[in-house]
Amino acid sequence: MVGRHNFKIYNMPKTKHQKTKNKSWFKFALQLKGSVILAVYKHVIVLGLFGLFVSLLYHFKIPVSQPILGSVIPSIVLGLLLVFRTNTAYDRFWEGRRLWGSLVNDSRTLAWQIGVIINDLDQEDRAKKQASMRLIPILLVAIKAHLRSESDNRELEELMSISQSSSQCLNLKSINNKPLQITKWIADYIQQQYKRGNDYLHYNHVPLLQSNLKSIIDSIGGCERILRTPLPLAYVIHLKQLVLIYCMLLPFQLVKDLGWWTGVFVGLVSFTLLGIEEIGIEIENPFGYDDNDLPLDTICNTVKQDIEELINSNYAIASYVDKAYLEDY
Repeated sequence: MVGRHNFKIYNMPKTKHQKTKNKSWFKFALQLKGSVILAVYKHVIVLGLFGLFVSLLYHFKIPVSQPILGSVIPSIVLGLLLVFRTNTAYDRFWEGRRLWGSLVNDSRTLAWQIGVIINDLDQEDRAKKQASMRLIPILLVAIKAHLRSESDNRELEELMSISQSSSQCLNLKSINNKPLQITKWIADYIQQQYKRGNDYLHYNHVPLLQSNLKSIIDSIGGCERILRTPLPLAYVIHLKQLVLIYCMLLPFQLVKDLGWWTGVFVGLVSFTLLGIEEIGIEIENPFGYDDNDLPLDTICNTVKQDIEELINSNYAIASYVDKAYLEDY
């Protein structure tokens, strides 16, 4: 006999819900972690030096001052393009968060339904029920790894080895779409209990369980749609070209009035425009590892803890189980 299966909760960085009003304004404004400064500073320096070079040419009486160049790319047009780029990226980010919110809610509901609706009449039934409930947080970890294109995920392998049979562990390693396979295992368990009769699972309850599984599959498809449908390449390239042209023409417009300060001003304007564009790049794929991506590790850990508490606190399913029962499952 073995003790209760306790999932290993990985020590992921905790997500702090920061409130700007409780944090030093200047400290927040100068924070490097999570900002776009490190991504754009090289380009800003190059453009600033280019502005300084134009100032040097103007100092030696070379006719580089061309204020008329300000009409080549109207500022309002460039601004609208950047706003559209950022808004589109944020829509993708928020849609990803909404889908993961649905995954969390559906996972908790499905675990509760399995624990409460499906009856276990002996120890073997109880072991299988617990194994099926623990497949739900494993499913979320598999979805996370799937969206990050991780073919081998150590966390997923450890969770499988703790609570599932060895045959399932080996089978999952050879599967390309692991979330779909895990969903099938949960559906198979529900179907098995239904076939055993109303003493185990009443037929009126089957649509409730299947509805949650379908909702989870729909959310996975929504996440894949975000991941595999980036912004059109032509739009991304053209926006970068416009930003570059605008920043390179800027010193010719300003050198007459600003003189040696032209490079500094060009650097500031470049930082603004490049930073807005970089924000769009940072958040358009919200499933990665960056500070600005969704905290998927924290979300998965939360669901693992919730379902473990549900198993251990429910008198109908909390017990010491022998993993040997799972080998034939």
